[in-house]
Amino acid sequence: MATALEKGSVVAVIGSGAMGAGIAQVVAAAGYEVKLFDTRPEAVQKAILDIGKVYAKLVEKGRMGGADAQAANARLHCVADLHEVAGCALVIEAIVENLDVKRMLFADLENVVSDDCILATNTSSISVTAIGAKLRRPERLVGMHFFNPVPLMALVEVISGLATSPVVAGTVFATAAAWGKNPVHAKSTPGFIVNRVARPFYAEALRLLSEQAADPATLDAVLRDAGGFRMGPFELMDLIGHDVNFSVTQSVFNAYFGDPRFMPSVLQQEMVNAGFLGRKSGRGFYQYGDEAVKAAASLEAPQPKPEAVGVSIEPGVKNAVTEPVEQRLRAAGFSVAHRKPLPGAGQHEAPGFHCNGAAVFLTDGRTATERANANNHPDTVLYDLQCDPAGATRIALARSDQCSDAAYGAVVGLFQAAGLHVTRLDDVPGMAVMRTVAMLANEAADAVNQGVCSAAAVDIAMQKGVNYPRGPLAWADSVGIAHVVTVLSNLAATYGEERYRVSPLLRRKLANGTRFHG
Repeated sequence: MATALEKGSVVAVIGSGAMGAGIAQVVAAAGYEVKLFDTRPEAVQKAILDIGKVYAKLVEKGRMGGADAQAANARLHCVADLHEVAGCALVIEAIVENLDVKRMLFADLENVVSDDCILATNTSSISVTAIGAKLRRPERLVGMHFFNPVPLMALVEVISGLATSPVVAGTVFATAAAWGKNPVHAKSTPGFIVNRVARPFYAEALRLLSEQAADPATLDAVLRDAGGFRMGPFELMDLIGHDVNFSVTQSVFNAYFGDPRFMPSVLQQEMVNAGFLGRKSGRGFYQYGDEAVKAAASLEAPQPKPEAVGVSIEPGVKNAVTEPVEQRLRAAGFSVAHRKPLPGAGQHEAPGFHCNGAAVFLTDGRTATERANANNHPDTVLYDLQCDPAGATRIALARSDQCSDAAYGAVVGLFQAAGLHVTRLDDVPGMAVMRTVAMLANEAADAVNQGVCSAAAVDIAMQKGVNYPRGPLAWADSVGIAHVVTVLSNLAATYGEERYRVSPLLRRKLANGTRFHG
């Protein structure tokens, strides 16, 4: 098992921008000497001054001892010449995202540092293999991808290129852990873990908007309040900047030779063309500025509380699909009657609820209209996935085109009586949360299947790197791999696109009856 670099070891950080300064702050606070270099010496001096102010604020808040802050400050050293990093145990590059520039820097560093010095790149998108290809000793180059802001974000992707030594990767992994980070191992492939697996979070939202499922504020509210995501996809894209987000999507799409799973959105391209880049331009999917009015999510009008609700399931039997919702309804005072599934029409369906003649099912990737037709039951209503049914504040519904207002109103009243804000989506396949989660799980499964990382690593990466409420594969376990495969298969059948092809690993898990965790 690899061990971390000893405390007191000298670590050089090349680049004093937001990422470089953040890395320097973390490393010095962890007890390591830091040499900070930039081609602009004044930028290094400012960065060290700013880091000292951050330490002072942490002391004021009681999150850092005064003596510790003073010691960490003393471990920060301004370096004016690249030759001064000689003798470092580790050099971390955090400069411009340009392959040629990074190659030139590492070629210069090879002429300065000792043979046992580890070289690390903080690249977020460039192949580690490509960066190290022209080095004399490419085995000592490893990716060390931090996330912004570095002091707050726990994840570090430790990325091995084809030539990277496992010992080097192991040492960097252990060292990142010693700095208080959550490192994960990854293979150098386009997007690594996070930037690859996160693509569906944006892509499916953009497609839902283009299909008029709902407006951005409503879709964001559903993903937040039902899905448990910290930010909705549209507000997050506005924060990142559509130029940046679109560029990353294009990069991953091109790097995978046009794989339709990563296809960029024409809608987002139009946002970029219009200069509607998000917060930094004052307009994206939302308006920003002092006079901007916050967009509100749509809500269904209050409906009467129905008298009764039933569920089609054998008496005394629990079902993973219906049980969480049933518990919420029981907590709201409903007596949920169990009854055997009705023979004939709809007997192939998963268990569902019944309320004033309406059949209510968790979405399985088909539209409510299609399910109503297949079951010969016009009054069909679907509900979307919730991350935590007991604690969620919102639920999304979709009604079939054939559904009566009375039946739909009863379902709305049912969930409102359970303390939920009810939002209606247009009848799109897979709805919002379920469709997004299924695609995230699918991409995560493919990353594992292709040896990019482990199942544990992908879940840690998405929770610690982008604050997902649950790892995609843990979520697949919770929803049920069979249901995730059904959702993806129905989406693929509806759209006729390779975009929704099911990962071979998901099919394998379904066939052998195993889970990703436990």
